[in-house]
Amino acid sequence: MKLVAAALLAASLHTPAGQDVSLKTTDVTFTTTDGQRLGGEIFRPARATGDLPGLLLVHGSGAGNSWRELRAEAEAFARQGMVVLAPDKRATGYSKTHRDYSQLADDALAALAVLRRQPGVGPTGVWGLSEGGWVAPIAAVRSKDVKFLVTVGGPGLAPLRTQSWNAMNKLDRAGVRGSLRRAYAGSLHRLAADAGLFPEAYYDPAVTLGRLTQPVLAMWGAADNQVMPAESAQRFRANVHSSLTVKFFPGAPHALHVNESTLTPGYAEAVGSWVTGVAAGDVPPSSAQPYPAQESRSIDTPPSAWWESWQLMVGAMALMLLAFLAYAVRRLGAGSWAARILAVSGALSIVAMAYTLVSLLMTSNGLGVTTGPMLLGRPVTWLAAQLFAAVATVAALTCLTRWRTASLRVRMVAVAGTLFIPWALYWGLLIP
Repeated sequence: MKLVAAALLAASLHTPAGQDVSLKTTDVTFTTTDGQRLGGEIFRPARATGDLPGLLLVHGSGAGNSWRELRAEAEAFARQGMVVLAPDKRATGYSKTHRDYSQLADDALAALAVLRRQPGVGPTGVWGLSEGGWVAPIAAVRSKDVKFLVTVGGPGLAPLRTQSWNAMNKLDRAGVRGSLRRAYAGSLHRLAADAGLFPEAYYDPAVTLGRLTQPVLAMWGAADNQVMPAESAQRFRANVHSSLTVKFFPGAPHALHVNESTLTPGYAEAVGSWVTGVAAGDVPPSSAQPYPAQESRSIDTPPSAWWESWQLMVGAMALMLLAFLAYAVRRLGAGSWAARILAVSGALSIVAMAYTLVSLLMTSNGLGVTTGPMLLGRPVTWLAAQLFAAVATVAALTCLTRWRTASLRVRMVAVAGTLFIPWALYWGLLIP
């Protein structure tokens, strides 16, 4: 008995705190096609015998994500009888303004090759979360080594349209109403995409989904507010021609987590039973649970027309602001009262509008967005921008009525005011 106790004590001293003793882990590394060396961790049942299905996990968005961010999924799936590889994600070549889904798919296949070489690994598949729902299907289309595909919160529409819907949800949760919703979620995000600041903005997953030949399990949280669950499921069903199983988890969020370390009840079991069956050759017929209620539909986000390009929009704003400030500074207390009002109110409107949109963008995160003080369902800075825009519009029209008798400087600020009116309409400053 003493020897047994001593052996158990020795074993416990070599078991990291919090590690599931029913699982065995292995450190691995893999090299990407551009020479980056990344790490990862393989999880498998400690007492498993015979070959088990292999599952590679593909991260959601973010640069340089550690495999540890997928530990909860890796452990839960391994307990279901799989050999699971949670890899690191590249940092070099990936940022908020640049990413390449094709390159990320190649990274996934490099990691999959490591998983396939492990002893006791049978048919292998790929699991993708969120952004991984764009990446994993590309990997599946490229390699016959991917025998099945699982997506969680997989977007069925283009990244820009998905992010625009996400941004609109954040404003809705913050209680924002009125024209700011479309200006921020639509116009500003399209402007960023036009300026090349939104990577892979118009990638259409439908083409890749249509080329899949593997069985697919696609799951969403019914309460997902980052990726539109009903619309994405509709797109999967319209484009995936192989076996497709669509599942929704009532009340569950985007990543199907209860908290950082706990998955939504039934999620791991659903993946385990489906993967086990498919790996054994039991491919189910296509099926789909009823779509959940989706409070708002996404809006189309086409590429900018020439007249709304970022060069014209930003250039017009800069020219108007320069003209307004030049007149306001040099003619303060003198000259046409209408021109002075136009110059001051126009400049203040542009500054308040830009401040509101940039502050929303900078404070946006996975939890929501910070609006600052609100009044009438609008941030007070946006209300100020709208008020000054209305005043500037009246003053600009007044200057135009006095064009024939106006000085050259007044005419110049009146031209800036005339340009300001359609610009302000486009950005919702003259719309409630």
